[in-house]
Amino acid sequence: MNTKTTLHMSQQSTTTTTRPNLKSKPTHTHWSSLDSLAMEPQTSLALFCLMTSITAVICDKTVSVGTRPHHRRHNLKLFVFGDSYVDTGNWPKSYGGSWQQPYGSTFPGNPSGRFSDGRVLTDYIAGILGTKSPVTYRGWKSGEKKSIKYGMNFAYGGTGVFDTMVNQPNMTTQIDFFRQFVDQQKQDQQLNSSSIAIISLAGNDYATYFTSNHTLQDLQDLTKSMMDQLVYNVKRIYELGVRKIGITAMEPLGCLPQFTVSSSYQNCSETENSLAEFHNQMLVENVKKLNNESDDKSVFVIIDLYKAFSSSLNLQQNISTGSSKMESGLLKPCCQGVTKEYSCGNIEEGTKVMKYSVCPNPNDSFFWDMIHPSQQGWLAVSSHLRSSLLQLV
Repeated sequence: MNTKTTLHMSQQSTTTTTRPNLKSKPTHTHWSSLDSLAMEPQTSLALFCLMTSITAVICDKTVSVGTRPHHRRHNLKLFVFGDSYVDTGNWPKSYGGSWQQPYGSTFPGNPSGRFSDGRVLTDYIAGILGTKSPVTYRGWKSGEKKSIKYGMNFAYGGTGVFDTMVNQPNMTTQIDFFRQFVDQQKQDQQLNSSSIAIISLAGNDYATYFTSNHTLQDLQDLTKSMMDQLVYNVKRIYELGVRKIGITAMEPLGCLPQFTVSSSYQNCSETENSLAEFHNQMLVENVKKLNNESDDKSVFVIIDLYKAFSSSLNLQQNISTGSSKMESGLLKPCCQGVTKEYSCGNIEEGTKVMKYSVCPNPNDSFFWDMIHPSQQGWLAVSSHLRSSLLQLV
């Protein structure tokens, strides 16, 4: 089943009073333990998105199209948890993927561990909030001499709320790393007034669920378990001193090239979009509850990727030249395998022959590969996130 790419999303929650109950018990359910599987470049099974072709000058500190940078906040620390949509280099180099050509070809000019041709969501969120993209946990742990004054990124491509099909730290483990960092730096008092946490997760949990031969019948139970664990982990971050936390809503999964290829990249899938809407509805309810239980110095904000991606797509349709080439390529990725057996970045062993193709100009594409937006795609999406993100400042 296919549907037009006219999409919608629930309203954001608001902040009210009372301190959260931080004694809630964790949910220990794990839906998959396929840890021995390495992630293919295109099958990081990470979060997904929509499209635009806005042109803009991009420099190292650029934020959203059509918006001005928020004033620089030198004391703000950004702590990031999640998957490949926000991973800026934690993914292991030995696994390839985001560490091999042509990833990073737009920025910084070579693979940097980002699942894109350039910058990802973290980079643009940092710019909007008036800070810089924080150092990766991998870099800090390995002893790289990089400043931690902007915070730290704990996100790993392919991960989820629970274990997924990659052997990388899930959300609970990422927060364990954060706790160790806080203890080592002894800066928990500083976190209270100067730090923001960003969480981007869930797509990989659903991908793992369906890959493990589950059906839609038990989906509601999975989503509830994910929300319980997510809320528990958000409260853990709160306990460590971060009072302002942004959580991404799930983007319209059915508009991912992985699901639009069957319609020659013409239409989004209604089934996958309905799944995203169901997830987001439950997220709104849980974030509203968090805000109702919080004190007046705390705020939990939904980063509405569903609406942002939908708006980006509609904008693309409005500014379209009307050419058949642009219309037919609306949801088409820039980098893809030469056949369905291959993916972006694949090289034939032995011959080292490239088994993928790359479009002439990634700036003309929203999607970079079958799952991840291009730098230009994230730039477009971030332009619709500014107002919600500034609630965290």
